[in-house]
Amino acid sequence: MSIIRASLLLGVLCAPALPSQAPPLERFTVTVDGHPLALWARRAAQPKGVILLLHGRTWSARPDFDLQVPGESRSVLAALAARGYAAYALDARGYGATPRDRTGWLTPQRAADDVAAVLAWIAASQPAAGRPVLLGWSYGSMVAQLVAQAHPDAISALILYGYPFDPAEHIAPQSDPPRPARERTTVADARSDFVSPGVTSARMVSAYVTAALGSDSVRTDWRALEQWNRLNPARVRVPTLVLQGERDPLPRAALQRLFTRLGTPDKQRVTLMGGDHAALLEDTKPSFIEAVVGFIGKRPR
Repeated sequence: MSIIRASLLLGVLCAPALPSQAPPLERFTVTVDGHPLALWARRAAQPKGVILLLHGRTWSARPDFDLQVPGESRSVLAALAARGYAAYALDARGYGATPRDRTGWLTPQRAADDVAAVLAWIAASQPAAGRPVLLGWSYGSMVAQLVAQAHPDAISALILYGYPFDPAEHIAPQSDPPRPARERTTVADARSDFVSPGVTSARMVSAYVTAALGSDSVRTDWRALEQWNRLNPARVRVPTLVLQGERDPLPRAALQRLFTRLGTPDKQRVTLMGGDHAALLEDTKPSFIEAVVGFIGKRPR
């Protein structure tokens, strides 16, 4: 195992424009238990590997992983495709282009079951590229861990970014309201993760706010959060990379507990210097991509 602090080089502080030959954005529909899930992708022509990205609790796949900013390179999907990968990003139920199901709610287990089905669909669609890597951001990292625990053979590696759960925590069951709240999202919500000085542009933040509110104007409602108690780092047996921005306000002690308790000996922890919870979108994105590609490139698919 190893712990690395990834520094920014002066040459990558200013993100370059999106390459003109970036693979086009594709949309697929994967039906799971009769419900359609929107799956987005940018794929290299002959991919050397496959990555599935999971968004967090508030915003969906396209603002998080395919942000378009004139004159700036902010798309994670495009960056991974440029490095030779087929990069997919899923809209969970109630997010982006995926509708809520008839319950109106999302639960941790439902989210994990959907991801497992999508992984199977991707593996069947691109068998030559090997087993997918599963990367989750924030709440998505918790979903990714549930999947890794239950379906270790479905993935070649696990990447947890901005992990927000303390393994020492226990969530008590709570009574759910009779119906989902469907609260409106706000500009303040969309700006809240950008807290580090000097690693992003006002233009990028403005583009993110527009994209996020356009994709997710209503907050998705979760229930049965006690299902997160099923998270057990000791049950993670696949190669695992733990990523966090230096200025991410999430507690470092909790992340250390996660890393120490992981059941796999093949694990690495990387701190993205200067970045915060949104480091994958900021000028720290090149370091984020290098950490991801460097980790998965050395491991069998």
